[in-house]
Amino acid sequence: MQHSDRALDVAVVGAGITGLSIAFNLARRGAGRVAVFDKAGIGAGASGVQPGGVRRQWGTRLNCLLSGESFAFFQRLGDELGIVDPPVLERCGYLFVAGAEATLERMRRDVALQRSLGIPSEILSAGDLPRVVPGFSVDGAIGAAYCREDAYFDRPQGVVELFAQAAAGRGVAIEQAELRRLVPEGGGWTLEFTDGSRRAAGMAVVAAGAESKALLSPLRIELPIEVQPKYLFLSEPIAERLLEPLVVLVDQHFAAKHLANGRVLASDLAASGEAETNAQAWRAHIRSCIERTLPLLTFVSFSVIAEGSYDMTPDHQPIVSTVGERNDLWVAAGFSGHGFMMAPAIGRMVSEAIVENRHDPLLAQLELGRFATGAVEAETAVV
Repeated sequence: MQHSDRALDVAVVGAGITGLSIAFNLARRGAGRVAVFDKAGIGAGASGVQPGGVRRQWGTRLNCLLSGESFAFFQRLGDELGIVDPPVLERCGYLFVAGAEATLERMRRDVALQRSLGIPSEILSAGDLPRVVPGFSVDGAIGAAYCREDAYFDRPQGVVELFAQAAAGRGVAIEQAELRRLVPEGGGWTLEFTDGSRRAAGMAVVAAGAESKALLSPLRIELPIEVQPKYLFLSEPIAERLLEPLVVLVDQHFAAKHLANGRVLASDLAASGEAETNAQAWRAHIRSCIERTLPLLTFVSFSVIAEGSYDMTPDHQPIVSTVGERNDLWVAAGFSGHGFMMAPAIGRMVSEAIVENRHDPLLAQLELGRFATGAVEAETAVV
């Protein structure tokens, strides 16, 4: 691998949607020489195995605001990225169904917060559910939270690639290279790669998902991030539309969605362990939930299983801040499964802080130091 000897202004580690959004926004704000490095390529990690959901129903003001800004960006994706004929943000709605009174009460609080911020969510009674999901069996359901404007991209990997294309169009270099370690040198950083090459940068941003923890640990920066495997079951394409909203049975830890490409997606949200030994039990749980609540999916066969992962933090909120004793090393990781939904807002905030020294007040809630001080607000609406 050949590198230029010329020092970078900013090196971004991680070519998932978070790193690419940061790089794109840095270039858009005139950050100078920017490069993105990833050991496996664009969207090869968690960004490449996720269903592309973009929702605004959250339990914290922070996430409602981050998702609201990002939702608006995704609606303007073509104009924002300078892309002709961009993918369409498909309005499907997210329906969170409660089976326990405590769950429904939390949903009521969340919807009140969301509506105060202009998000058009609502609480539905059990009797309303067949209107939203024809054929829905209300057995065990006592109500739900619903936002008909929540949406998804049918090919989220394509969206990740468009961020890369837009960043490259603004002069960002995107290179496949595995970082071995970050070395502080003078007023900047040296990136040492496993092939023996090196690259100097004035500033570094580590946006490598769960792998960010191991990359920063040698610098005595400890990130409270743990990997949580996630499994999606997919059917073969089905022409007849069976289900429009994304349905989440919160208390049964189940989700299902009929994608635009015809495949039906289903998940046991509590699945843990190895697929080889546990997939049969997960399938049984999915089948039980379908037979009880979504009989239209009874004869759908889920022949494909895809494994992804969440980079979880204790409060299910990301860490987006400078770390260590210097202000020239950033981390943007620990998104706990909602990095895709937040990437446009995160890219804007990090790039503003680096290029313009303007720190959005929301960044204060994403500091690594919050875990030491206890200033945390846990997000409960994690799917």
